[in-house]
Formats: sequence, structure tokens, C-alpha cells
Amino acid sequence: MTSKFKALIIGLGFGLGAVNAWAEQPGTVTEVQIDADKQQALIKENITIFDKNVHIVHGQREIKADRLEAHRRPELGDNKQLLIATGNPAIYSETMADGTQITASAKEIRYDVATQMLRISGAAKIAMADQQIVAETISYDINKQLISAEKDKDSSTRVRTTLTPQNDEKKEKEQP
Repeated sequence: MTSKFKALIIGLGFGLGAVNAWAEQPGTVTEVQIDADKQQALIKENITIFDKNVHIVHGQREIKADRLEAHRRPELGDNKQLLIATGNPAIYSETMADGTQITASAKEIRYDVATQMLRISGAAKIAMADQQIVAETISYDINKQLISAEKDKDSSTRVRTTLTPQNDEKKEKEQP
């Protein structure tokens, strides 16, 4: 496994794992802003729906989607949610402390706070620095820091990882 690929996995663990801070870090709560053209609350079902031009900002993290459903599950205690962002595509991005940009896009981005699982499905892509993973479905277990990518069972299109070598000029600028 190359060091760049390991960096992608570790970076995703840091970046995507921080999403759980939206709901589970009461002592370190930072402002989360959700903008949308429309919002509805289905009170009996514990679902809040944000529609059209949804934009979520939490520090250096953003999600842009056509629609966001926030499912609250009271049987799991405070702040246990299932977040489902959909779009054509829905886009997750984060700028890490070192300036590295992580992006993920798919038709659906599903984050289960209780299990700390992120599932990206429908033309799913994750990219960081000089690497990109493309598959029908990409799952990320934040606790295990494990990324799994799968092809659709009815498709001949397989999982593809593209590693783009950095040119020498770019490497020289990055070295101290």
C-alpha cells in the first residue's frame, strides 16, 4: 500500500470522522449552519427535511445537496441522527489543517451517527490530493478507519482507483 494511499485513508478518517462532531460533542459544540430554499419538520416521525439548494457548513466542512433528511432516533439518546443528503450529485468537502482538500460526491451521502458509518452511493467518488476512488458504493467505517468500495452487482463496471503522480515542480514546492 503506498504512503499516499495510506494518507488518503487516514485523512478520510480524520475528515469524515469529524462529521460526528456535529451531533456528539456537546462540550465542544461549534455552529452548524444549514441553508435551504425550503424546510419542513415531520414532527411525529422525527424527520426534518431541507429542500433545494441545501448548503451545510461546519467549520472547514461543507455538504451541498438538493435535499437533506435529518432523522432523529430518540431510542438512541441525545443527538443520535441519520443524515441523508441527496443530489445530482451531493457533495462533501473539507479543507484539512495542512490545506489538503478532500471531496466526496454521489447521488446519496448517508451518515449514521450511531454506528459512525458513512455510505456514499450512486456514482460515488472520493478524492484527495493525487488520488481518486470511483465505485457504485463506497462505505467508510469511521471507528475502524476502513474504506470499502464495491461495484453494483448488476454492472460490469468495477471499482477504480486512480493515482496521479505529482510532477517534480510541485514536489519541490511542498518540501521545506
